[in-house]
Amino acid sequence: MRAMYYEKFGVRPEIRTLPDPTPTRDGVVIKVEASGLCRSDFHGWCGHDSDIHLPHVPGHELAGTVVAVGASVRSFKVGDRVTVPFVSGCGRCEECHSGNQQVCSHQFQPGFTHWGSFAELVAIDYADTNLVHLPDSLDFATAASLGCRFATSFRAIVDQGKARAGEWVAVHGCGGVGLSAIMIATALGANVVAIDVSEEKLAFARTIGAVATINGAAVANVAEAVIEVTRGGAHVSIDALGHQTTFSNSILNLRRRGRHVQVGLMTGAHAQPITPIGKIIAHELEVYGSHGMQAWRYSAMMDMLETGKIAPQKLIGRHISLSEAVDGLVNLDKATDIGISVITDFSG
Repeated sequence: MRAMYYEKFGVRPEIRTLPDPTPTRDGVVIKVEASGLCRSDFHGWCGHDSDIHLPHVPGHELAGTVVAVGASVRSFKVGDRVTVPFVSGCGRCEECHSGNQQVCSHQFQPGFTHWGSFAELVAIDYADTNLVHLPDSLDFATAASLGCRFATSFRAIVDQGKARAGEWVAVHGCGGVGLSAIMIATALGANVVAIDVSEEKLAFARTIGAVATINGAAVANVAEAVIEVTRGGAHVSIDALGHQTTFSNSILNLRRRGRHVQVGLMTGAHAQPITPIGKIIAHELEVYGSHGMQAWRYSAMMDMLETGKIAPQKLIGRHISLSEAVDGLVNLDKATDIGISVITDFSG
């Protein structure tokens, strides 16, 4: 198979011909039809993720067709159109039995713990627990875009943040995660304030539902600006970037008893952020993490997609080839593109 491959962190990946994978007894092999290019892949390539063992094939947002099935798999067959959460559970531990596969202590992550989907083929373990059937009406590129950013945002807004109609939701960072969160919160009937330093991204945020926008580079105090717009502070606030500044602003812009949800990965110098604990205590704020979404929760997201309440396809910026994805990956920290780049050509 053709795949993107690297042997050292931070060294430009190459396109190589590698052995085709075979399924484990409880796994499948998927012909990858589409794979999203995500900032998490960049963090992995930089060496920020301790789960990656070299050499490595990245890629974790995928959709495709099952081409081989392990002997123990019961719910999927060759030819099925599928996707998979980027955090997949073992199906046997306490967290999996409680329905929380996204925090499984034995979790499987394509593109991190195992070789991923920047390849013509990818092997996925624990198929019956983690694979999601795709409706014929859903194209592969849109399905791939659900796997990390959109699904993570769905859980962050709906399950962790518990955003409700009429509430104010602040979204800090208008990349793929942030734009997904804006669309989902709007679909629930919430009033969304989008915060970014790019006027172009803020303009796009307004087209998908943001009722107010704040340019963080143009105001003296982001938290105070949000409090003014929302007349008292956000009920729910999301750090969709993962930076000391956005983390602090997200907590400080909450109204009393508000909910902060941390979605953006905190790495490097931001891995141990200074936390405004005084306000958290005095205002009884709630602070949540959000890490992927379980396969069984995809049905709710799919229902909203099929009824037109959410339109993740609007967040796809570019369709690219596997070769083009090499430049895309190594330059993700400098990328200014609006929307998601999705690999749909694995021969080029």
